[in-house]
Amino acid sequence: MSSRRRRLINYLVIGLITIVFLWFFFKSVNWAETWKYIKKVNPYLMALTLCLVPLHLVTRSIRWKYLLRSVKAGLKIYNAIEANTLGYTVNYIFPGRLGEVVRPVFLARKEKLSAGYLIGTIVVERTFDIFAMCFLLGAFLISKPAYGSFYQTRPEALTHLYLWGKVGLVLATLLFMLIVLIYSLKGKASQLVSSLSRPFPEKIRWRVVSFGQEFIEGLKFFQSWPRLIGYFCLSLVVWLGICFFYWVFLLAYEVKVPFFLTIPYVFLTGVGASIPTPGMAGGFDYFSRVGLTSLFGLEANLAVGLTIVVHAIQLIVTCALGYVIIWANRLSLFQVRELGKGSKR
Repeated sequence: MSSRRRRLINYLVIGLITIVFLWFFFKSVNWAETWKYIKKVNPYLMALTLCLVPLHLVTRSIRWKYLLRSVKAGLKIYNAIEANTLGYTVNYIFPGRLGEVVRPVFLARKEKLSAGYLIGTIVVERTFDIFAMCFLLGAFLISKPAYGSFYQTRPEALTHLYLWGKVGLVLATLLFMLIVLIYSLKGKASQLVSSLSRPFPEKIRWRVVSFGQEFIEGLKFFQSWPRLIGYFCLSLVVWLGICFFYWVFLLAYEVKVPFFLTIPYVFLTGVGASIPTPGMAGGFDYFSRVGLTSLFGLEANLAVGLTIVVHAIQLIVTCALGYVIIWANRLSLFQVRELGKGSKR
């Protein structure tokens, strides 16, 4: 099958998934009621919400700098913020999660580091994102007796949370074990990469082997338990910051819930955002609606309205910042996207 045909099939599948989730999201919506809810917003808290959109880009960049300090202690935090912003901009506009490769390749070029090595650190990041959210969700579920007297969720909502929490924990554990295994047996892993590269032409085989070895080296972070614990704590900071953003947004619409209770909602939106649709369309929206109605008991039209607004401001603010960075670096959006299709330094 040609690469063009594979891309077409991938786009069709992604498009179908997006349409299905959007159909469930918009199902039975009264647009007059939804618009009425959208207009009832505290302008000062909304302004604060807009300012908080880039917060996770900053905290992720601080965490990334910590991860890379043994490789380049003088890494500029601004370059990491630029890389993260461009990565999320590409993810919001194009399908296929190309931004996950754009981020490390862009930073590698800025800081003159190995692209393969930095791509290995992205695997570390995503693994710890899952661990951090599962930890926070577990803390929420375990402490239910403490808040159960003043906050009740639908039984089916807790069932879904337990299910997705278990799935996330299993996935993160398997990724963690695989990463440790690859790095522990990096000699054999390098041999496997060499074997898999044999079908490639000679002129690019060495690049495949080199990239594979750099990727394996990027996993060496796992050799130190103190660094693991420190990185996990920074991952908690990243996700608590994301919870804070949603908490302020909900307050802007007078949805008053304790900060701690935003954790399961953020977990559900994270599940939806992980579906590789352009702009998180469909998956994020559906899971957000489910979370707002089942966890906080919001009316469906209000839940749809809030989801549309919070989705839009994240996309618009991030992409606006991304375009500023693209302009400042004298690039085009499509040039940035091409970074995700290659890993040359």
